[in-house]
Parts: sequence; C-alpha cells; structure tokens
Amino acid sequence: MGYELEAVIAGDELLRSASRGVPGASVVPLRQGLSLMPMTDEVFDAVTDGSAEGALGFWKLPAGFERLLAQWSLAGPVAYVEAEYFGGVGEQRAAVWADGALEAGPLDAPAKTWFSHTVSPISQALRQLGVKRSLGEDEFDAVGLDRCRNNDDWISSSTS
Repeated sequence: MGYELEAVIAGDELLRSASRGVPGASVVPLRQGLSLMPMTDEVFDAVTDGSAEGALGFWKLPAGFERLLAQWSLAGPVAYVEAEYFGGVGEQRAAVWADGALEAGPLDAPAKTWFSHTVSPISQALRQLGVKRSLGEDEFDAVGLDRCRNNDDWISSSTS
C-alpha cells in the first residue's frame, strides 16, 4: 500500500488564519496543536505565481509559494513536507520557514542523532515546529501523520 503527502504544516491557529484567503484550502487538525493543509490542485493553482522555476526541488511546491510561506512564518514556524512511499520504499522532503525566512532545508536525507537514531526529513521539520515524541515513536507518528495515506484521505477526514 502506498503513502503520498504534499502539505503545509503549522500551528492550528496560524494555518487556519493564513489559509483563509486560499481557495480550496482544507485545514486538518493533527496532534500537539498542529494542523496540515494538503496541497491540492486547486490550492496549487491559487498560490502559484506562474513562474517556471522549480521551488527548492519539491515535486508539488508551487512556484513562488515559498515567499508566501515565509510571510506566514512571521506568525510562527511553517513547514512544507512531501513524502511518497510504496512497499516501504520511497522518499521524503521538507523545509521550514520561521521569522520570515527559510530556516531549515530543503531536507531530503535522514539525519543521525544520539545513539545513531535516524530522523527522517519530515520528523526533522516537525522538531523545528516543536513536536515532542514519546519513547518508541518518531515525530511523524507523534502528530498522527500515519493516520491517512494520501491528500484525498486527509481532506475526507477533515469533513467527517
């Protein structure tokens, strides 16, 4: 079974306020006071500036959207994350904006921390957003990103 995610993650209040003017935006609550906004085609079209440049090497980060994320980050840290897995093989990418500037990333490789524990790019970004993990779980699981398998599932979960 596959897993696919392209989304903005930030504090719930920040993301709800910032995304109000974005047509098609759905904000889905996560744990630890965070929420995510899936990058749907409608959101993509609403926030792109139309330039052809590939933004930071992401698959679905609209051109010019990083400037809006930087602006949103004046109210608190904001992450853009992407993941694609099938049969346990795949990749992740993440970036974090804070205080109006890119703070971390793009992160595209796991990092080693204490005791050689590997931390995925999305977990690294979530740490920057203040996520705390419990013994036996990573930040990805701690906020509940394992709850849905793709953006359509996330959007459905926000309306149920």
